[in-house]
Amino acid sequence: MNQMTMRALPALLMAVFSGTASAAAFQLWEQNASGLATAYAGSAAVADNASTVFFNPAGMTQLSGIQLSAGVTGVKPSFEFRNDGSSGLLGTGGNGGDAGGWSAVPNAYFSVQLAPDWFLGFGVSAPFGLSTEYEDSNWIGRYQALKSEIKTVNYNPSIAYKLNDKVSLGFGVNYQTIDAEMTSATPAGTYRVKGDDSAWGWNVGALFTLSPAMRVGISYRSAMDYTLEGTRAVGANSSAAKADIKLPDTFILSVWQQVSDRWEAMGDLSYTNWSTLDKLNIRHATGTDVEPFNYKDSWRFAWGTAYKATENTKVKFGIAYDRTPTTNNDRSARVPDNDRIWFTLGGQYNAGPAGKIDLGYAYLYLKDPSIAQSKFNGASTLRGRYDDSAHVLGVQYSVGF
Repeated sequence: MNQMTMRALPALLMAVFSGTASAAAFQLWEQNASGLATAYAGSAAVADNASTVFFNPAGMTQLSGIQLSAGVTGVKPSFEFRNDGSSGLLGTGGNGGDAGGWSAVPNAYFSVQLAPDWFLGFGVSAPFGLSTEYEDSNWIGRYQALKSEIKTVNYNPSIAYKLNDKVSLGFGVNYQTIDAEMTSATPAGTYRVKGDDSAWGWNVGALFTLSPAMRVGISYRSAMDYTLEGTRAVGANSSAAKADIKLPDTFILSVWQQVSDRWEAMGDLSYTNWSTLDKLNIRHATGTDVEPFNYKDSWRFAWGTAYKATENTKVKFGIAYDRTPTTNNDRSARVPDNDRIWFTLGGQYNAGPAGKIDLGYAYLYLKDPSIAQSKFNGASTLRGRYDDSAHVLGVQYSVGF
């Protein structure tokens, strides 16, 4: 196996199957661009293209024939540190510049109706991702973090069955790969950990059609257990290393309603079991490095609406509140995360048999998080605040046959 990194795990925002996470910690909501404009409200109930394979496989029962959907989302986070009393013998240097940068998160899905009540689907996406890298390798927090990157790729075959006109069920299997790297400074040279692994999981969902104008969806995506294998190096000294990590499970409750001929409304409540990330033990030839997370379970609330402006176009808006799993006492320079509010807008153009194009944009507002993180028994204490924000831009193409 390649290398292993595991302090990189508490990281923000995504890239091509890696990157900068726009959801709390390093979870990625950007599994399609069609839901971006409504802040992913109604994600398990909308079921208007094949990306429902990820959010709720039961939603495939709303799609006839063969459906294809593919897109890409660009994310530009910004993490700029402002020093306010950093101390210690090693605590000198600048503010590190902007640790964020543009990343791309692609996705692709298809579904096919096998029989009147049976549906099959497949998706490729990136549920978790991180990429932060400080511009100045001699910045004041270099002993806390230099580079943190995590990449996941998820392969998700799914099946759905329509019990009747009111109830549909779906199930999926997930094969997920992970690749991670973390670096920081030490008095003995650069600390670097790299590693990779793969794991199996599952997801399940149900869709309830309460009326032709209202649907409720519920879905659950299992945790993923990894044992990363790779290398740990300090300066020129390197050895094999391992670390066990459990990425959290997620539950979603969604509602979609056709309010009038032109207006749709949707809502979303999601729960992520981040407390599975308590600490990371990196085992190597000379001992064990312990990376504490102390993450707490978190909630996300979203509301969105779509307005049919013409026969072929929709305008969409959304807002969401995304609670961070970290606390002021445990915040890391690798993931200077905080609660965030999503403000989103976008639109859809329906070209009929030629397919649909969705565009979406989100601005993520984060209250500037504070940090007080010590290393080497206080020889380097990073103390100050971050100026955090993110821009997300996505495009999705969907077509049916």
